[in-house]
Amino acid sequence: MAHAEPTDLEPLLSTLGMYRQKSKNLVKLAGLLVERHGGEVPRTLAELVELPGVGRKTANVVLGVAFGTPEGVVVDTHVQRLSQRLGLTKKTEPVEIEQVLMEQLPRESWDIVSHTLIFHGRRICLAIRPKCEECGVADICPSAGARAAKVGRKPSRARG
Repeated sequence: MAHAEPTDLEPLLSTLGMYRQKSKNLVKLAGLLVERHGGEVPRTLAELVELPGVGRKTANVVLGVAFGTPEGVVVDTHVQRLSQRLGLTKKTEPVEIEQVLMEQLPRESWDIVSHTLIFHGRRICLAIRPKCEECGVADICPSAGARAAKVGRKPSRARG
C-alpha cells in the first residue's frame, strides 16, 4: 500500500465518507510505517497520532484492540453522549471527557467500557430517539425518559 496511488484505494473506500482524503492518508500512513517503523504499527499513542489521519480516538482503538494496551478511553460521539446522559461528566470536548473517564474507571476497563458504550449508543441510547424502554440501565440513568433526547446532543446548527 505504501507504493499505491490514492486513486487505487478509492474504489475500496468509496462507501465511506471522505474516502478520497482517507485514501491519501492511508497511502501516506503506509509509507511512514515502512519508512519510520520498519513496517510495524507503533505501540504508543504519541507515535500513532503522528501518522496521517490518526487522532486520539483511532490511536486508542488500535492500542486497545490490537495490543491490549490503551493509553486512554476511546471517546467518539456515542461515548460523549452516553457519558453526559449517565451523569458521568458535563464536559463537552472529547479530550476533557476522556480525562474524566480515565479518572473514574480502572485502566484495565478502558477498552471494554469504550466499546460497550459505543455499542449501546448505536443500538439503544440513540441521539434523537433513545430507546429508554429497552435500556438495561434506565432505572439508574438520570436522563432516562422524556428528557433523554435533549441530553448529550450537539446544539443544532443555524441553517442559512
